[in-house]
Amino acid sequence: MLKRYDNHHVYQLEPKTQQQLIAINILESKADQDAYTFVDSAQIIGQSVHIIVAPKYLPQFKNMLRTANFTYQLLSENAQTELEDLELEDTPQRAFDYNWKKYHTLDGTYKWLEMLQMQYPQFITLYTAGYSYENRKILAVKLSKGAVGPRRSIFLEAGMHAREWITPAVVTYILQQLLTNTDRSINVMSERYDWYIVPHANPDGYVYTYTVDRLWRKTRKPHISGCFGADPNRNWDYHWGFIGSNNNPCSNIYAGSRPFSERETYTLANFISTFKKSMLLYVSIHSYGQYLLYPYGHTNSSAPNAGELKHIMDAGISGVKQRYGTVYTGGNIYDTIYPTSGTSVDWAYGVAEIKYAYAFELRPSSKNYWTGFRLPANQIIPTSEETLDALIEMIKTIETI
Repeated sequence: MLKRYDNHHVYQLEPKTQQQLIAINILESKADQDAYTFVDSAQIIGQSVHIIVAPKYLPQFKNMLRTANFTYQLLSENAQTELEDLELEDTPQRAFDYNWKKYHTLDGTYKWLEMLQMQYPQFITLYTAGYSYENRKILAVKLSKGAVGPRRSIFLEAGMHAREWITPAVVTYILQQLLTNTDRSINVMSERYDWYIVPHANPDGYVYTYTVDRLWRKTRKPHISGCFGADPNRNWDYHWGFIGSNNNPCSNIYAGSRPFSERETYTLANFISTFKKSMLLYVSIHSYGQYLLYPYGHTNSSAPNAGELKHIMDAGISGVKQRYGTVYTGGNIYDTIYPTSGTSVDWAYGVAEIKYAYAFELRPSSKNYWTGFRLPANQIIPTSEETLDALIEMIKTIETI
């Protein structure tokens, strides 16, 4: 049964001093417990953060607001109303039952991938790209439609953060389009490159979001503190723990006890390393905020090929806008969204030496704080279409460099 948020209050805070930022970080260390749920994280002064506060802790929270002299807004007095009517489909029994009108279970997506392999054995290969703490497979699908022989590849990684349901939906839609769409621009991309797609990089967390707590973010390995999991996008072995993470296991941005402490990240990294020499483009897909980002996250120093990265990013931003007018903001991770380290994108760029590595933060814009993790299912296809448009423009631009 899903956790309920009846009478939980939703606040928006904006830390304006270092002391206020520290106060928020202390609260976030309790985010794994029943007191506070962080919709997003406050990494820098001036960046808004949204916090769901359990009724029992309201007096304590309000006292903190007064003591630290916070500027804040009370956005809702009952967070549960925002979480009603979530659309989740049962496991489909046949491949053609799978669609993008609703969100799917992990088992549903995995069964669909297995059926695709049976239907299109000449194009589709399934790999076990890794394993989770609870011993679930991290499935990767390879789409290869072109001539036999060595080719460059594109890698799409999604579902790193459990509650970001739109991301697995988008990459499975993109897979379907690459496999079946007769549009020439899509056909060219599906035949010219091998595509590796991981819909669920954090399967335990995803299962937990539809069985226990819809707003869960991390992995699910237990800690002696009684808290669970780590942020898998802070756990990669590249400037791990340097900035933008927390060393408290209860925090939503806990980086883990060491680099690759999480089975999910360690095994997935090993899989990526197997194919890294062929990889032209690595893309990590998240939500939300409408950003297109490139390395680095741990520093504002420019990446060696920052000019190329920006040029390709600009093409992606233009591509994402062409169909529905969706406006993205772009730049390096550190300056554009917030400082962070130990991410898969920085690892792909800095360790695996994949020359072009990016992170998407999908719809909605950062102003729509709540719908970020419960984007209506009727936006799955538009979001997927514009993301594929962006990828096509990015690849076309890479080809000209």
